[in-house]
Amino acid sequence: MKRTIISIFTIGVLGLFFNSCTKGLLDQEPTTELGAAAFWQTEEDATTALMGAYSEVRPIFDRDYHFSGHGEFVKVYNTGAAPIRISVNNPSNYGGGANALYQACYGAINHTNYVIENIEKIMLPQAENEEKVSQLEALIGEAKLLRGMLYFRLIALWGDVPYFGKIINDNSEVESLSRLPIAQVKDSILADFTYAYETLPEKASQVGRAAQPAALAFRGKVQLYWASWNNFGWPELTTFTPSATEANEAYAAAAKDFKKVIEDYGLQLFRGGEPGEWGEMGEAEVLPNYYYMFIPSTGNANEDGEMIMVFTHGGTGTGQSDEYMRVFTGRSVEGSQNQVNPRYEIADRYQSTITGEFMEPLIPMNPSEPNARTAPNSALNPESYRNRDYRMKSSILWDYEKIMGLASLKETGFVPFIYKTWSQEITIDGEKYTTFNDGSTNRSGYDFRKFVRNYPGQNRSSGDYNWPVMRLADVYLMYAEATNEINGPQTDAIELVNKVRHRGNLPPLKADKTADKDSFFKAIEQERIVELLAEGHRAFDIRRWRAIERVFSPPYGDGRWFVDTHGAKRERYFFNASERTYERCYIYRIPESERERNPNLTQNEPWK
Repeated sequence: MKRTIISIFTIGVLGLFFNSCTKGLLDQEPTTELGAAAFWQTEEDATTALMGAYSEVRPIFDRDYHFSGHGEFVKVYNTGAAPIRISVNNPSNYGGGANALYQACYGAINHTNYVIENIEKIMLPQAENEEKVSQLEALIGEAKLLRGMLYFRLIALWGDVPYFGKIINDNSEVESLSRLPIAQVKDSILADFTYAYETLPEKASQVGRAAQPAALAFRGKVQLYWASWNNFGWPELTTFTPSATEANEAYAAAAKDFKKVIEDYGLQLFRGGEPGEWGEMGEAEVLPNYYYMFIPSTGNANEDGEMIMVFTHGGTGTGQSDEYMRVFTGRSVEGSQNQVNPRYEIADRYQSTITGEFMEPLIPMNPSEPNARTAPNSALNPESYRNRDYRMKSSILWDYEKIMGLASLKETGFVPFIYKTWSQEITIDGEKYTTFNDGSTNRSGYDFRKFVRNYPGQNRSSGDYNWPVMRLADVYLMYAEATNEINGPQTDAIELVNKVRHRGNLPPLKADKTADKDSFFKAIEQERIVELLAEGHRAFDIRRWRAIERVFSPPYGDGRWFVDTHGAKRERYFFNASERTYERCYIYRIPESERERNPNLTQNEPWK
């Protein structure tokens, strides 16, 4: 798929038919009827246009780490690397900062509609050629899957939204649209995913293109969210009435789809779900398998099928490269900018590989204290991190952990991370090093290893990583959640959660963790936290579970402080916050700019 997208932009075909209208809701189709008619002749033309749709949809999802900044385990700054901004990146004030995302979703929807309608026109003369019709239907299936993903993102954030399933050529048509009830939009999304499931191949022809498992997984995910909203309620969406009956039906439908994904396609966790090797404390020549799933050199091939659906990036010289290294690490790695940090609080979520339980909480200590580097459970003592979930070593850096330094496309040797030292000369075990320079933005005492390439040849903005929008491990955990809500802990669901745990070299869940529905839910939530760290899921989870107050603080409470490994209080959220503050985190504001253009658009209650 990467080569196909690159060729599209090289020859400029889509520039003839799609432009960007920044003044309105849509990226409109220009009125170049003659040119469009000349283009839409063959299946190759249809594929070319579909690749353009993938390219337009990609930046709406491939910066989903921004949403992690609305949870409690990841700090996200307003990153310049994001082409579509979510302009607020803190846990207590973000529902009004996504106007660009709203507009981008609708522009991309119009693009998918354009692809669908024109492929349907190509298909008409081919009605008697079953093979050709099947091929064209599969292309429509991909476009409908993309459209379903876009509408799913819209309803998950804004609730009721305008819906259109055809090309809209000018803003006068947009200005007549009202918000459609979420249930109707949900049904249209499910219809798109069902069409995709029925027409797509079992396995995609190229990495980055959708196939049946993706359609089923997304259909299941929509139904899981619908079940959650009906189960836990969504009072901020005043047009929505929860139903326990609908919740149970949706949980069952979600579980059915997830089960097919798990059982029918031969998909396996990356490297068989084996943990690999931890390596040596403080060294990085060898890292656990989980790490290698998130770098291009080893994770992109996706031969096991863990990455059910990804958005690809073109790499050096394509104009379509990823920016993940720039975002997830610091100056010592190709001058990166360290715009995303793990918070201090994530470290305690990594459990013991010996007991499978949480370990004694880490203790923040000032490095000037004489025993800070040796005290038991000190956050500055490297030994405090021994015998923990292998995903910790794969995901974050703590004091005296090393990462490969890179500059000018070359290796510069391993660099030890020591919080607040910034390129300081240091001797470790008789060998001289220069410490990691995180650019002084770090506020936790940890840095990311996840998503950071450990090999030379690409600069900070020239990656070719495939960003996961659906992973098999996520499907395992969603299946466990859905079945647990219906019938409590089930044997197959427990086995799947234990498979996810095994990649961290953790023992199976103990009996008390699967004794009842609530206990198993907590175990599932724990696995989602560490397994999906910084992939954008946490904020959606705590919103659909109505858990913001549980995670942070009740209204008018003390809020929640976030500290660093040195014991400094860095940030506080939800201090003395009103109910309205929480309500605005549960549902986003319809952009006022769109409401000014379209008086039919009502506003969500918390934003009136």
